[in-house]
Amino acid sequence: MHAPTPADASPDAQVQRTARAFVVALHGALRAVRLYPIENVAVQKALADLSSSCERVRAQDDHCELRRAGDYLFVNEVRMRLTLDNYAAVANVLSVFADAGIGGFSVLRPTQPRAWVVLLAFLLAPPLDVSEAERLTQLSTRLAQAAITDFEFSAINDEAMSNDDAELDLKERARQTYVRSISVTRDVMTAARLGKSQGLKRVKRAVQGIVDAILADAASLIGLTTLREFDDYTFVHSVNVCILSVALGRRLGLTKIQMLDLGLAALLHDIGKAKLPLEMLNKRGQLEPHERELLQSHSGQGVLALFELPVGAGRPWRAIRGAYEHHMRIDFSGYPTPIRPRQLSLFSKIIAVADGFDAATTTRVYQESPWTPADVLRGMRDNRRLGLDAVVVKAFINLTGIYPVGTLVVLDSLELALVVVASPEPSAMSRPLVRLLTDGQGNRLADSPMCDLTLAHDNGQFIRTIIRTEDPERFGIQVGDFFA
Repeated sequence: MHAPTPADASPDAQVQRTARAFVVALHGALRAVRLYPIENVAVQKALADLSSSCERVRAQDDHCELRRAGDYLFVNEVRMRLTLDNYAAVANVLSVFADAGIGGFSVLRPTQPRAWVVLLAFLLAPPLDVSEAERLTQLSTRLAQAAITDFEFSAINDEAMSNDDAELDLKERARQTYVRSISVTRDVMTAARLGKSQGLKRVKRAVQGIVDAILADAASLIGLTTLREFDDYTFVHSVNVCILSVALGRRLGLTKIQMLDLGLAALLHDIGKAKLPLEMLNKRGQLEPHERELLQSHSGQGVLALFELPVGAGRPWRAIRGAYEHHMRIDFSGYPTPIRPRQLSLFSKIIAVADGFDAATTTRVYQESPWTPADVLRGMRDNRRLGLDAVVVKAFINLTGIYPVGTLVVLDSLELALVVVASPEPSAMSRPLVRLLTDGQGNRLADSPMCDLTLAHDNGQFIRTIIRTEDPERFGIQVGDFFA
């Protein structure tokens, strides 16, 4: 019997790796050119990486074209699959293309670093106050005036994905929704940090996508909350809290309109952190008392930030209340201390549970060893000092199961498995759908087959049962890799 071929050895996987390397290299070069002088070592290395990755694409397909179609990136004819290690790059390149008013560019020949520098500089400083078509024309003219003939711009064609989009599988749609939501959250919070006011139109579209994805296939989107990009913690955390809150709201019987309001409140619950010093948010180790007091001010700062948004169709009152109340706790022992008697809103109670769960299970600058999802649920259920609403916590456990998605478990067969979907049966909360990672002797399984723990022998005895949870880092397992 031949050993199974690893998935990453297939021709399609090789094409994806080559395409991914080119987009990631372009993202790195854009950042380097934006941050450093041209002669800087980091810029020179980024340009060398970009040139070599571009040539690998050309060697593979005899040409190199990068183009945007809707919210997707294509390298030649390959649509980029969004994964943990490339979503930031894809989102950045899409944003740069949109600002520059181009649909993409082709690399016509082997290219020297100077040509790349000129191209990237033009993309990062597009013509202002002109239409997309005029931006495209002006950028092409700039290249010609600089005697750069290595590249050719293409116009935006957002309709190209209209039919293709409908054919995407649910997991791919969930992945796209997740990445788009992170990009929108980053833009809104960056604007708030700079004192600029962005409307809620893009945010509401992102929340609409999350609600639609939860209604269509909640498991795929909840699985993506296991992706934890350390450098983008605030943005990723906000999206995760939104996903978990909407899914929990659905479990509690909210209508779609109510889920949209809840999602907006959850996505913006931490917007006040945009008003705080970055060095404090990124500080390693414990905060000093005055720093902790400043951090706790983000609830009030969130209210102010939301009031600064253009009114449009009306103020997002539920989001304002959620930003203010989500750390208060049901006994009001949290922060900020209320001035007069009040009752916490249901949305604030839901956001508090989702916020606490995601924060406790995530590696952060001051939390290098996060809790396992199962341990966090136990604490939320049993530790009343956390100040969470018991009914909402119970509903959350019913949503996630006793072993939430992303939990590494040991079975009574001594196999290691990863929880991927909670059982839909309330009576089987301890028997989720898992992906087997090793056999009983500890050997890694190449194909990681799925296994339903509700399956039983003819005598009624379950075939496999969870006996304990484990820390994925102990076994060198990156949980997010199985959901990206």
